[in-house]
Amino acid sequence: MRSLGVSVVLLVVMGVAQAAPGQSNQADASAQTAGVTQEPGPAMEAPPVLDESTPLADPALANPNPAPRAAVRDNPNTDQWSITRVFLTIWNAELFSAGGSPIELNQLVLALLIILLGIWISKRIAQVVRYRVSRIHRIDTHAAAVIQTVVFNALVVIIVLAAMPIAGIPTTIFTVLGGAVAIGIGFGAQNLFNNLISGLIIMLEQPIRLGDIVQAGGHEGTIEAINNRCTHIRRSDGVDVLVPNSHFLEQPVINWTLSNKTVRGSVVVGVAYGTATDQVAKLMRQAVDEHTLIHESPKPIVLFNDFGDNALVFEVFFWSRISRPMDLRKIQSDVRLRIDELCKASGVTIAYPQRDVHLDTLRPLDVRVLPPDEGGDV
Repeated sequence: MRSLGVSVVLLVVMGVAQAAPGQSNQADASAQTAGVTQEPGPAMEAPPVLDESTPLADPALANPNPAPRAAVRDNPNTDQWSITRVFLTIWNAELFSAGGSPIELNQLVLALLIILLGIWISKRIAQVVRYRVSRIHRIDTHAAAVIQTVVFNALVVIIVLAAMPIAGIPTTIFTVLGGAVAIGIGFGAQNLFNNLISGLIIMLEQPIRLGDIVQAGGHEGTIEAINNRCTHIRRSDGVDVLVPNSHFLEQPVINWTLSNKTVRGSVVVGVAYGTATDQVAKLMRQAVDEHTLIHESPKPIVLFNDFGDNALVFEVFFWSRISRPMDLRKIQSDVRLRIDELCKASGVTIAYPQRDVHLDTLRPLDVRVLPPDEGGDV
């Protein structure tokens, strides 16, 4: 039994040979407590204590399974980890600080994506609101367009304010940037904000509306859209013209259909001297009365305007309802064609430009006929 106990103690000592000296002492104390007496024998040397400065006799002890350097360098998993680490470093990079808070790249990109997606959704929502509102009979097209613009701008402002905390930008930064924004408005953005404010005034006061026929800046056409910065006018020849909103408040503008779409047109006719004026007035009145697009009230009026240089000048005025600038020109053309037919049928001559040449006969005129060889070509 004694020899068996000694063997057990030796196995325990060999198993903890690399442990700390304190643990070896505890094992000896435990053996003595168990009543096992260790026979004297050769003293066991304590294992050397290794530190970082102590070189290893066998390099294999540092790594039991050393991997070749080429294998580590060519390992695809190692390359992917390096790329991922570089991406994460750039993604989490600090760009600047606002209000004492650092702004990272990932925050800024996420906020921009939210703003772009929010603008797209806001545009669709505003279009749906306009469609729903336009189906109400008491609201016209212009009012529906105003509601669409207000809804879109309000949603964009809300989205921008919501995206700023996501980007790490506090809303209190506006108090710091207020002076800079005011200076920018006073200099570079003066015209931009002028047109923006003018657009809001136009939408509220409605001096022009969608579908109105206007003359502005030397252009005549139909109002197609009233945007934040400019107004879209489509001329009768198909050309689109963009006029700044401030022009409609600062310059004279002719709106043919501000109160209603009924406008007055006129046609001027000159007949030869000696023609019966009453007959000409009746023919012109007849041509106007026969046209179906000319209103009976107010009644058309025929006026004898002037004794012109080459003709007796008559002008007929009439009223008609138009929806495009070309409509009035078509009616005037039809009236002129009908007047020409009636005048030809009645023997009335439409005057043409002519000049009377008067010669000074106070002395005889010297008139001679020269042969071709002396006077040249005759």
